[in-house]
Amino acid sequence: MRFLPVSLFALLLPATLQAQTSPPIRVDVKLVNVFVNVTDANGTPVGGLIKDDFTLAEDGRPQKIAVFERQSEMPLSIVLAIDTSGSVNKDLAIEKHAAHAFVHSLLRPVDRLDLIDFSSDVREVVAFTNKLKPIDYGIDNLMTGPATALYSAVYLASQSLATQPGRKVLILISDGGNTVKGTDYADALEQAVRSETMVFSIIDVPIEADAGRDTGGEHAMITLSQDTGGKYYYADAAHLDAAFQKVSEDLRTQYLLAYYPEHRITDSDYRKIDVSLKQPPNAHYSVRHRTGYYATPGH
Repeated sequence: MRFLPVSLFALLLPATLQAQTSPPIRVDVKLVNVFVNVTDANGTPVGGLIKDDFTLAEDGRPQKIAVFERQSEMPLSIVLAIDTSGSVNKDLAIEKHAAHAFVHSLLRPVDRLDLIDFSSDVREVVAFTNKLKPIDYGIDNLMTGPATALYSAVYLASQSLATQPGRKVLILISDGGNTVKGTDYADALEQAVRSETMVFSIIDVPIEADAGRDTGGEHAMITLSQDTGGKYYYADAAHLDAAFQKVSEDLRTQYLLAYYPEHRITDSDYRKIDVSLKQPPNAHYSVRHRTGYYATPGH
């Protein structure tokens, strides 16, 4: 087993600061993938849409959709990150049960999953694999601790997903309370966006009226999901299985839109993405996707 001290993440911050002060950059053409979920007014996934139903823009400029797929079968690279700190410890047994069921129902031979737990430190319990036996063993042997390194877990998981193939997914189970210094929210979000990781947050709120509830942390998990094209779910102990099932449905009902952005000079390496949908009469469809990406110079 490999332990990953949170303090090491601080060494990576200078690269981020340099990116903020870099001169205008030249960006070569690169295929940009955008995974899109469409749901109706009841939250039910909408299938059967075609390429011409969508319009796509980058920084306000219309883009030609070069690749379109429905219910993409692209392999999944998943990090399942479970909060094992004291604040969620009373639900840990139920979380483990739900995690077992989720992994067995979702994982295909072409997919791979990495399991981490986080409390005072972030720990990789099982490296990327499609074998259920070591994953099951890892889920049964999580390590608990007093604090919560939430943002470090997001940063590290996204960093490990950056080099993985297929769709990159982080499933984050926590109550949202980050209590460990080192990596902050902005660092975690930027790393998730740069690695094209979709963050699905399952927010464990056992007592909604609890005076000690960290609503700021919950909001951070929500915005992490919204900005990366993932989704968030609130779930108490009785509804964890249902939340995992919804995540599974989301991943199986995505559309893939891909385009080649214009070759141009820009003073920023961040590109904003907008996807809109031609709505049928009386339909109230919602479209969800990542809100932007970082273009890498030379690619």
